[in-house]
Amino acid sequence: MRESSQNAIIEIRNLSKSFGALTVLRDINLTVPKGGVVALIGPSGSGKSTLLRCLNLLVVPDGGSVSVNGSSFAFGPGKRLPGDRALSAFRARTGMVFQHFNLFPHMTAAQNVMEGPLTVLKQPRAQARAEALTLLEKVGLAEKADVYPAFLSGGQKQRIAIARALAMKPDVMLFDEVTSALDPELVGEVLAVMRGLADEGMTMIIVTHEIAFARDVGDRVVFMRDGLIVEEGPPEQVIANPVHAATRSFLSHFNR
Repeated sequence: MRESSQNAIIEIRNLSKSFGALTVLRDINLTVPKGGVVALIGPSGSGKSTLLRCLNLLVVPDGGSVSVNGSSFAFGPGKRLPGDRALSAFRARTGMVFQHFNLFPHMTAAQNVMEGPLTVLKQPRAQARAEALTLLEKVGLAEKADVYPAFLSGGQKQRIAIARALAMKPDVMLFDEVTSALDPELVGEVLAVMRGLADEGMTMIIVTHEIAFARDVGDRVVFMRDGLIVEEGPPEQVIANPVHAATRSFLSHFNR
């Protein structure tokens, strides 16, 4: 099932990307409606993370087009790449959280969350601080506002990274394996924050190996392999009753 493009906040058309002789994405088409939550699953090397990076232009696609909330870019021979200002504005609207937190070690939790609004959005410091404290409370870390990353757990750092992305008031949130570097006992606290965002109607694309989370939170699950979308649909179809042998083989490694 595909959402009609009229309802899409994210629209990816015929997207392709190669690194040298290695083709990583092959003619990817995907639409996500406002408030939709899409879980991308598949084996390592299937192109999931590259797709996210192409979506917020950390990686420039070789062909196709990307549109987020009306801002559209086309790629390929003869197409001009967006300028730095347009690129920065676009990325500010597509918040991304990575596997590794990349917090500034010399800044407190609140300062990490404030940095983008101060430097990119040019917010007054008092406003940026107040909004940072509100976001830290949202992710359950209000009491850690003035603590440096070295004194925080991996799960706490990842929740601060989520708050930092939210501080830019993005239209969509992209999550790239955000729990895979965490100790198992810390995974739940990060997933709980993401579940809360989904409940609030945030549009999200989530690359994850947490199959139960994908099933419970995703409106749609997309299975990728070898740079292709092999299967997509509601979780009860793709996870519980996959059509393709490749999807069944991948899911057989997980306790569903």
